[in-house]
Amino acid sequence: MRIRTTVAVVSGALALSAFAAPAAQADDSAGDTKISNVVVNGGKAVVVDATKAKKVTLTFTATDNSGIAWAHPILYRGASIEKSETGALADSSDGRAKCTKVDATKSTCKATFTLKQRDNLINSVAGTWKVWIVAAAKDDDYMEKENAKSFSVQRASKLTVDASPEPVKKGKTITVTGKLSRANWETGKYAGYSAQSVKLQFRKKSSSTYTTVKTIKSNSTGNLKTTVKASVDGYFRYSFAGTSTTPAVNAAGDFVDVK
Repeated sequence: MRIRTTVAVVSGALALSAFAAPAAQADDSAGDTKISNVVVNGGKAVVVDATKAKKVTLTFTATDNSGIAWAHPILYRGASIEKSETGALADSSDGRAKCTKVDATKSTCKATFTLKQRDNLINSVAGTWKVWIVAAAKDDDYMEKENAKSFSVQRASKLTVDASPEPVKKGKTITVTGKLSRANWETGKYAGYSAQSVKLQFRKKSSSTYTTVKTIKSNSTGNLKTTVKASVDGYFRYSFAGTSTTPAVNAAGDFVDVK
């Protein structure tokens, strides 16, 4: 059965961090085996900080008229499984998902993966990842999907703000500083995120809604600085909309008392 060789080769390549041309094809199948309802991390982006490894759960459904024998999923980053830049095997001893029989033809499957800094995570692999799955039936039918699902793996972000002076006279200048940073998976620290558009927002003391005052860009070290005129008591914050590699984040509001 060709698919068993494929699984062994792909798994071995990922386990050894050697991603040179496993014998997988884009998609392949025999018989009536189907894979559906693929969900990674509850449908949310996978956000990983600078030091703590991240556990990621994958769930999916596999069906075949003879019942499902086993399923083997892999998470990977790259144009294809053959050209993977990095990847993650399921945490089970054999790399397979745990499949639970629902009825004679359908099983629900679950696998947990560990994404770890300086292991399968370096800064350059943040962005879109894919799920490779093969499901095998009891009658030797199977389905292999190279991109059963796409999902985001992102470098965790932080954003600060400081508005001064406090208090300030009405009409005087307020200087608002801050910093946008994100996890560096290679150093285990947070580093400034440069050249990013960040909104300065304000809400009056009596309001629960922030409005955008202006948009500025972070400098080469991720620092932010701008000025505004004092008008009424309220809170200033910076707001970052996020990118494909870094999640959105808002700074906690900093209150300014206007006299």
